[in-house]
Amino acid sequence: MNDRFMKISIIVMIFSTLLVSLTVQDVTAESVPEWVKNNALWYGQGDISESEFLNAIKFLIDSGIIIIEDSKINLKVMEAQVIIPNGNFDVSGSGFYKPLNLEINKNTKVTWVNDDSVPHNIQSQDELGKVTDMFNSPPLNTGDRFEYTFEEEGVYHYYCSFHPWRVGVVTVQ
Repeated sequence: MNDRFMKISIIVMIFSTLLVSLTVQDVTAESVPEWVKNNALWYGQGDISESEFLNAIKFLIDSGIIIIEDSKINLKVMEAQVIIPNGNFDVSGSGFYKPLNLEINKNTKVTWVNDDSVPHNIQSQDELGKVTDMFNSPPLNTGDRFEYTFEEEGVYHYYCSFHPWRVGVVTVQ
């Protein structure tokens, strides 16, 4: 799944969830500020971050344009993906994790996918590079996946112990 398709899927999922679980009172296209509409477009095109897009939705809620009925709120786990691209094992190559710094919200399930031709693993680290036991995958062969749901805000570092020059970051907001 490419990044553009994933972003469009997230937009559709967010708006679908809003339509199902929200009561909208007297909302017309004219009541939604133009900058919010632009943010949705730019997010779909990959020009702004998920946080910027979600801030636009938050604005609509805070402004009373969208009203949430507490009894209908369902917390859904969002999903994101990190690709271990082909060539990631090569110390001189440019096969960095995609994305290198994944920015997500709390309660997002991250799936690492090994698209490389050799095994990799995902090992959590502290900010000094010491391995922690927060999330650690078994060896991932080509096509294998590893999932972890981030429930707390923070900056989470990880690397592949087979190829320690390959490091990545998950930033949870």
